[in-house]
Amino acid sequence: MNSTISRSSHIRDALARLPAGDQTAAAAWAAREPQLTKPAGSLGRLEDIAAWLSTWQGRHPPRLQHPRARIFAGNHGVAALGVSAFPAEVTVQMVGNFQAGGAAINQLCRAFDMELDVVALDLDHPTADFTQGPALSESEFVAAFVAGMDSVPAETDVLVVGEMGIGNTTSAAAVACGLFGGEATDWTGRGTGVEGGALARKIEVVAAGVALHRDQPPLEILRRLGGRELAAMAGAVLAARQRRVPVLLDGYVTTAAVAALALEMPGALDHCMVGHVSVEPGHRRLIDKLGKSALLDLGMRLGEGSGAAVAVGLLRAAVACHTGMATFATAGVTDKG
Repeated sequence: MNSTISRSSHIRDALARLPAGDQTAAAAWAAREPQLTKPAGSLGRLEDIAAWLSTWQGRHPPRLQHPRARIFAGNHGVAALGVSAFPAEVTVQMVGNFQAGGAAINQLCRAFDMELDVVALDLDHPTADFTQGPALSESEFVAAFVAGMDSVPAETDVLVVGEMGIGNTTSAAAVACGLFGGEATDWTGRGTGVEGGALARKIEVVAAGVALHRDQPPLEILRRLGGRELAAMAGAVLAARQRRVPVLLDGYVTTAAVAALALEMPGALDHCMVGHVSVEPGHRRLIDKLGKSALLDLGMRLGEGSGAAVAVGLLRAAVACHTGMATFATAGVTDKG
């Protein structure tokens, strides 16, 4: 267990000491890229990805020998308020499905040769109803945050962060609204497929939670309106930064979970890319607020790290091109005049 974090103030202290990207590795990428047998910039974002991997892995050339996915699961007290199309017991059932290899994320990790681990966070004890009080106590929040930190091996080449938790798009919407303002309707979508009166109820729950907990510091918003899996994802992303591990964020819940870090410390998510944009309406808005753009837009809204896992294929393409292409000199190809 990470012994340096025992309360929220320690998280803020850690955010104040974040390592920067490796400029020597970035310079090595910049020196090689113009020599490759292609017009400058012709591989678009694949070039940016290779530069990002070098900078945050702290080495050149970048590599993807040990990509890892971490899926965090938690249960939410607000699920009892009718905000999801599925009952709360589905969280436990889906964790079993992950462990048995039967979920979409299992197939995607096999397809892209990625290690998968699932971190279940006290599933027998849902968070408190955030319309009545904080979702998590200080000790519960820190314990979940530290569990996320402890899940990230130092030898990871890229970390895919995802989640599972019935009711957690309600928490994500509340966290996003609490952090960035606006109305609950701006941030609340269908989640698992709620419609009509159920969607209206979900919006009411988000609005009530934000009204109760607004005007708090970012980490307090995450504690009061989030959940164990959201806190753990934030912890994993902080640990990844400390260990020079670049991160691919998944969908709305994942992005909402880590947004508090960016508001606490500008630049805290510089080592992160957003793997895909969800069809949840708040996700695109949230990505814009964070000054990022997603790698993929495939109409996905599953969660469980699935969109970010697909984006690992782009990372593999970027590494293969940057490291494997011939230079103009070695290929005997005439460069531009």
